Amino acid sequence: MRVVMLGVLVFDAVLLAVVELLFLPLRVGGWPAPVSILVAIVTTPWLVRAAVEHVGGGLAAAAPLLAWVVTVLVFGTAGPGGDVLLPADPRSLLLLGGGMFPAAFALGRALNRQVVRDSRGPSPPNHSRPGGAQYR
Repeated sequence: MRVVMLGVLVFDAVLLAVVELLFLPLRVGGWPAPVSILVAIVTTPWLVRAAVEHVGGGLAAAAPLLAWVVTVLVFGTAGPGGDVLLPADPRSLLLLGGGMFPAAFALGRALNRQVVRDSRGPSPPNHSRPGGAQYR
């Protein structure tokens, strides 16, 4: 079941990366609208946290982030029909940074929690009686 969940999360990351690339040049009233950058800032950490929660730590938890980065770089520089979907302006850097840094931060926090939890060992037994009285 974990492999299926990881596959779904990686597929979501690829799909989100393609949609974010397609909406990156969006303009409203002649002004750039950073909708896809905001979507990347929110969704990539969510995918990483979901991978940590449902699949576990390590490379499996980083799989959605890696899939997102590879998809943005491949489709952004060598898109369908030779189109370049990453414009030569700050929006491209904002999309890459907005997708990678929050997700990397979420991955680091989740892996750090896992290491701390594993280093503590098993939790001590609870020696209290019902009602709060302690054994002596």
